[in-house]
Amino acid sequence: MSFTTSQGKCIIFSAPSGAGKTTIVHALLNDPSLNLSFSVSACSRGPRPNETDGKDYYFLGIEGFKQKIREGAFIEWEEVYTDHFYGTLRSEIERIWAQGKNVIFDVDVIGGLNLKKIFGENALAIFVQPPSIETLEERLRHRSTETEDKIRQRLEKAEKEMSKASQFDVILVNDELETAIKKATVIVNDFVANS
Repeated sequence: MSFTTSQGKCIIFSAPSGAGKTTIVHALLNDPSLNLSFSVSACSRGPRPNETDGKDYYFLGIEGFKQKIREGAFIEWEEVYTDHFYGTLRSEIERIWAQGKNVIFDVDVIGGLNLKKIFGENALAIFVQPPSIETLEERLRHRSTETEDKIRQRLEKAEKEMSKASQFDVILVNDELETAIKKATVIVNDFVANS
């Protein structure tokens, strides 16, 4: 699957859960000079209490997600945990590029690397790294949305994900959020300006 270079650029943010990538992505989306539009991912799980279908994710359910796989509707997808699917719909990218905007992704590490391969030089892949696993654990516990089992699962996954950081174009350490947002803005601005 490939796209032509005239269609637009992609900025891919990936990180272990709790590293702060979503907060950084939202800050960048609020900067009109970057001309970004968020690529809403699809998933197989149900919405959490504060989430809206079509805004946070496209909540397809397990069978709905598998049907979209069979239809070839995804640019990339993966089964993150058993029956927990996430993916990028081709229609979502086409929608954003039709508006003349650059796509920004907030995806997990494997999804980010898959997108980097697909979009090649039109993509900038940024890995948001927590200062340490201990800080990450603290952030996950502070959320108070996860069970102890889920936190352990996420931390195990985070260690594997952090080993892939060097495969990204940029590693952005999120030690202090405001500083990380400023650095991300400069990096993204340089990338979209050099068309």
